[in-house]
Amino acid sequence: MKKTIVSILSLFTIFIAHAQSIDQIINATEVKRIEEVLAADDMQGRRAFTAGIDKASAFIEAEFKQTGLQPFNGAANYRQEFFMHHATTVSSKIIIDGKIIPDSVTASFSYQPTVALTEKSDVEIVKISATDKFGPKFFQCYQSKKNLLVLVDSSFKIRLQNIQQINKMAADPGTNTVVFVFGITEAATFSIGLTNTIEKKPLNNVVGVLPGKSKPGEYVVFSAHYDHLGVGSPAEGVPHGDKDSIFNGANDDAAGTTAVIMLARYFKKLNNNERTIIFTTFVAEELGGFGSQYFSKQLLPEKVIALFNIEMIGTESKWGTNSAYITGFEKSDMGKIMQKNLKGSAFSFHADPYPEQQLFYRSDNATLARLGVPAHTLSTSKMDNEPNYHTASDEIGTLDMVNMAAIIKAIAISSSSIINGKDTPSRVDTNQLK
Repeated sequence: MKKTIVSILSLFTIFIAHAQSIDQIINATEVKRIEEVLAADDMQGRRAFTAGIDKASAFIEAEFKQTGLQPFNGAANYRQEFFMHHATTVSSKIIIDGKIIPDSVTASFSYQPTVALTEKSDVEIVKISATDKFGPKFFQCYQSKKNLLVLVDSSFKIRLQNIQQINKMAADPGTNTVVFVFGITEAATFSIGLTNTIEKKPLNNVVGVLPGKSKPGEYVVFSAHYDHLGVGSPAEGVPHGDKDSIFNGANDDAAGTTAVIMLARYFKKLNNNERTIIFTTFVAEELGGFGSQYFSKQLLPEKVIALFNIEMIGTESKWGTNSAYITGFEKSDMGKIMQKNLKGSAFSFHADPYPEQQLFYRSDNATLARLGVPAHTLSTSKMDNEPNYHTASDEIGTLDMVNMAAIIKAIAISSSSIINGKDTPSRVDTNQLK
């Protein structure tokens, strides 16, 4: 009986020490410190290819260095660098059946300095009819490796502006050209003439590693994107120079980046992870997920046991405080493992309540999920009514720092059995993904 009492007291002491340790590292004061840097006006909205994103990267690198993380895969520093090719159309002349088509009803995608195609060239004509589902058909054409002239039914004209605003950017640009023309249904003869300027621009993720004890070749990833929208642009409805034209992105996604930095500190302090933990902040999520796409090619997907992507946790969820949701909950059992590890606590993780929003496919988790990795996004954002989403009002004053700290603690605790090697989430069935 005496030994049993001693054992219970020992366990209780360990539990109290653990609670004190996590509170010392993950707390509202520390959340605010990091957020005040990342979401400050002098970061200029952290848009990719700006001085602001470089400044944000330097800050995250310094945090990783102070924490004592190792660079990824023997790199000299924490910057995982890659290049993007950016195309700007200087001139466009498209003629279909003898009629000059105005630029206002076209959108072209090409990474060739000059393009000259006719019906006699190797060009396939594709039609998007009124009865088609526009989204899947558009992306099928957009991602094609062939030369395409895509004739789009006029009923989809409402989509044209968004398509014209897509950044013409690629990590591995092809040699093909894809041209969308709205309101034209037939093309017996045509000519496509384009002149583009092509720029090669550098970007970088920030990646730090905490090697595993007994399973160093198995990886658990904590991620967030550190880029945002920059200074106001017509696409966001805020002109440059407006009295508040900076899109600070305090919630989207300085909040997730803050969580990654704090989780790195916490797990480094514990120093008992059996699996290797990779902490990464992705660049260019807002431009199309290019940072996570590059990251996914740097390691074997079967070695990635789980990815916890953290996106917009700065506001209360629809269930109030001490709660968040997991996108794609049904696609692996990672969410159930997290719920099990939080059983008896005040915090609860839920399945994504906004399935119609397709959130599982709209953040950086999707890239690795498509490779079979149990990769899910954790969020609290009320996506059916989030007033500050992608607006200049997404500022630090809108965040609940205390609740953010509680969410980050919950992520740390709920991931513990995966990190220590006791639980291995089921893989995502790639055959069931879009």
